[in-house]
Amino acid sequence: MKNILLFLSLAALYASCSTPSGEETMQTWAATEETQDLQDMTDLELDRLVLPEGFNIELYARVNNARSMTMSPSGVLYVGNRGGDKVFALKDTDGDYKADVRYVLDSGLRTPNGVAFKDGDLYVAEISKLWKYSSIEDDFTSISKELIYDDYPSDGHHGWKFIDFGPDGKLYVPVGAPCNICESKDSVYASITRMNPDGSDREVFASGVRNTVGFTWHPETDVMYFTDNGRDMMGDDIPPCELNRATEAGLHFGYPYCHGGDIADPEFGDKYPCEDFVKPVQKLGPHVAPLGIKFNTGNMFPAEYNQLAFIAEHGSWNRSQEAGHTGHKITTVKIENGEGVAYEDFITGFLNEETNKAWGRPVAVLFLEDGSMLISDDLRGAIYRVSYSG
Repeated sequence: MKNILLFLSLAALYASCSTPSGEETMQTWAATEETQDLQDMTDLELDRLVLPEGFNIELYARVNNARSMTMSPSGVLYVGNRGGDKVFALKDTDGDYKADVRYVLDSGLRTPNGVAFKDGDLYVAEISKLWKYSSIEDDFTSISKELIYDDYPSDGHHGWKFIDFGPDGKLYVPVGAPCNICESKDSVYASITRMNPDGSDREVFASGVRNTVGFTWHPETDVMYFTDNGRDMMGDDIPPCELNRATEAGLHFGYPYCHGGDIADPEFGDKYPCEDFVKPVQKLGPHVAPLGIKFNTGNMFPAEYNQLAFIAEHGSWNRSQEAGHTGHKITTVKIENGEGVAYEDFITGFLNEETNKAWGRPVAVLFLEDGSMLISDDLRGAIYRVSYSG
């Protein structure tokens, strides 16, 4: 444990300064407005999806490589992009829960996966940079941005970022491990960091996190819950991916030494016992690639879905053809006293189990004011809306 404490001390030292190197872009430009193809159902197989009785799913909008999502108080949906270089904004101008206008807000970015909205400003995370688009909704014809930081690692491996603001007003930014399995001399890797909105007072909040692409806070306790993608190349059925709970700063969640709370890594597991680390709240399926997570606090879904954690499982790649893929679905976790007590499927059918091929890959979930849920799908370039009619 002494080495782990030293690891965290180095993290604090790394975070002592987060001032951009001077690169700023303050020129203004206009967003590109698009209305074509927003409701194109070609290549979508929504009839394959299986939902609980009374639930419906329909297309909300087409967005190329749709990834992370954030909704502003005015109802503008902002969407990040991993496979491309753009950031999008969507508007539902007639209130029919289908977007009818799509804007390309910015382009030429390196994997702008992460988007977050706070106090009228849009924040967009590239792999090593964070931009703030101040007062973004005042006028889409006059957009400007400010560089908040540019000194995070530039590694492409697990470099894309999900970002969000916590109940403490801090911006939380993860840094994935630059490998499948390795020890890193730089303690910022395999972590979740946090900072003030202007980039100051940056620190490592959680360590031993291989790659989280989704986190949220419990609606009653304000405690962070985050998904974590398990390591590859240990076989078809281990290790499990994880849902974790960070009750305070400074906790270590095991990577690269321990997986799933009780599986010692074959290369690094002899250095520390699994008992030294925080165990998962819930073990998820092996290689399911859990990404987005949100708690349901709305009043549209039946009561049994209240405060369940909804997780988008992007789906496996590191499994044999004989074993078949895992994930490619939406699941729920019921949490009691900080522990998972039920892990169940909610939407299946993105994966054709007969052919072992997926036609869709869920990335993020987001609840709307009416209690319905949006799901982004980067494979099909689409966002779906799930509602309940009873």
